[in-house]
Amino acid sequence: MLSERRLEVLRAIVQDYVGTEEPVGSKALTERHKLGVSPATVRNDMAVLEDEGFIAQPHTSAGRIPTDKGYRLFVDKLAGVKPLSSPERRAIQNFLDGAVDLDDVVGRTVRLLAQLTRQVAVVQYPSLTRSTVRHVELLSLAPARLMLVLITDTGRVEQRMIDCPAPFGETSLADLRARLNSRVVGRRFADVPQLVQDLPESFESEDRGTVSTVLSILLETLVEETEERLMIGGTSNLTRFGHDFPLMIRPVLEALEEQVVLLKLLGEAKDSGMTVRIGHENAHEGLNSTSVVAVGYGSGDEAVAKLGVVGPTRMDYPGTMGAVRAVARYVGQILAES
Repeated sequence: MLSERRLEVLRAIVQDYVGTEEPVGSKALTERHKLGVSPATVRNDMAVLEDEGFIAQPHTSAGRIPTDKGYRLFVDKLAGVKPLSSPERRAIQNFLDGAVDLDDVVGRTVRLLAQLTRQVAVVQYPSLTRSTVRHVELLSLAPARLMLVLITDTGRVEQRMIDCPAPFGETSLADLRARLNSRVVGRRFADVPQLVQDLPESFESEDRGTVSTVLSILLETLVEETEERLMIGGTSNLTRFGHDFPLMIRPVLEALEEQVVLLKLLGEAKDSGMTVRIGHENAHEGLNSTSVVAVGYGSGDEAVAKLGVVGPTRMDYPGTMGAVRAVARYVGQILAES
């Protein structure tokens, strides 16, 4: 275990390197931070930190930079989440409050995260597998043609046209709409098939064919829309960090284009806690020089999706973690109120 003083030295090295982009020397540390010890003692502490793999010497200068292991310890033990200022919080709320639908919410969230953190922002759409039914609407377009509208608790709206096997009257339609909603509203998608399987039998024989057709389209919609969707923004921010990627920026950009990679980076959506993956903790080789900060968001206690940012390992972790958490909280509030 490192002593408290050496932890303070590591914290100072991380803060200075993130702020200055230059390797940090013992003299600069003692001048900029109140460590309460001589430069010689700081040099000794830095030697121990280097021997244990928390910092490294990038070239023959006297300066040191944090390693992935050093950043990991900084995030786990030394970095508090930096709270956003009141103007920043108001700006987030005002920007997101203007959203008109779910696509707009996700689009605004991506732009906002990229601007706040100056990193690449990634936002996962709420997954229907973790959603519940808010309302099912059935509208008559013609005597034997209906429109099904499925609305989820996360604001997704799915529409389907239905050609009925026989004309379906307004009274029967109102009856089906009422019975269907009484069974499925507030229930998870996975539970719906079992909840409606005996519904056709409760209708007159001449209406059962249409009821079965409506249920078939409803269940198809639930299955079809379970694919995961992502929106990404701010990739141009990576060009500001060219020197942070030791090989080339291309592998990073190529990895970010792969949706499967990004979904794995964000992690399981049901985990609402914040995750920070640093450098080689990211399994994809193209992202070994990046860090990922992600958190779940949702309209209740359980997360329905994840959002986060990808940037170089030399990032402002407290500020980034604070921004990601604040944005997730506001998005959750919007979904709850929509």
